[in-house]
Amino acid sequence: MSRMSKLKKLAGISAFAFAAMTAANSVNAANWRYAHEEYEGDVQDVFAYKFKEYIENNSEHTLQIYRFGELGESDDIMEQTQAGILNFVNQSPGFTGALIPEAQIFFIPYLMPTDMDTVIKFFRESEAINEDFPELYAEKGLELLKMYPEGEMVVTVDEPVTKPEDFNNKKIRVMTNPLLSETYSAFGATPTPLPWGEVYGALQTNMIQGQENPIFWIESGGLYEVSPNLVFTSHGWFTTAMMANQEFYLNLNAQDKMLVQRAADFAFEEIIKHIDGLADEALAKIQKASDEVTVTRLNAEQIKAFKDRAPQVEKKYIEMTGESGKELLNQFKEDLKEVQSK
Repeated sequence: MSRMSKLKKLAGISAFAFAAMTAANSVNAANWRYAHEEYEGDVQDVFAYKFKEYIENNSEHTLQIYRFGELGESDDIMEQTQAGILNFVNQSPGFTGALIPEAQIFFIPYLMPTDMDTVIKFFRESEAINEDFPELYAEKGLELLKMYPEGEMVVTVDEPVTKPEDFNNKKIRVMTNPLLSETYSAFGATPTPLPWGEVYGALQTNMIQGQENPIFWIESGGLYEVSPNLVFTSHGWFTTAMMANQEFYLNLNAQDKMLVQRAADFAFEEIIKHIDGLADEALAKIQKASDEVTVTRLNAEQIKAFKDRAPQVEKKYIEMTGESGKELLNQFKEDLKEVQSK
């Protein structure tokens, strides 16, 4: 039986039996620790607290959540999870890419669609997401519990951009992710890796001239204050992953494994409702807060000029990941084709 089949079979136990086992196990209550990369009220924070809500409403366990900066940067919380200091972590493939090169697939521009319905359906049904990625994470001592989208990527720049040539001589901040650097090189910019904590100051002092993030994060982090020109390039969605230290997870008893899986499923459904309309709300807040903000939405012809440069990024991805990356990319495309055909 495959790993996914086992999980599905486990999840099929009746709610009554689950409740009974949970009650019987209450004497073994534990306090679990979970860290993520965002601020209070941001998407990862909402997901974490929905996960916590389910855990604490359906067991005697408690969950301590740590937000961005409380335990360090993204690299720090991943190291703490692998070491078993943290039980759960939420980290985007932008940072995980150094550990799991195949995870950088989300940074191939124009691979993912940008309409929300298709994106959500893809995350629900994709074989690459739900079967292939868990195996890749397991090889690094991580139990992948859920991958989910946060929002369409938006670029902020020191002046409006409508064509790749407008990126010439501009330093664009990227996460410490080789493929994302390749993307902005293809777009004509100079990719500049920086940890998140340095981005605002670097934009303010013109050390960099731009960056990319979902619009809610641009609003939450105040990036529009120092980088006011918002460019919707339609090149992809920001994706993140919630996982557990695998040794911790495998040592859980059957009912606690089920509890964790159901909590992740519950948080996923809640976050899908949360992000619906979130981008529009965040943009409205930005425009209300600043008269200097400009919004540029590329038309089909302008998008094509950027999209024509995407194949070199895909080629680089295959060079970096070898046969496993090529197979994953093919599965990714098959999954997308199937979702879009429906």
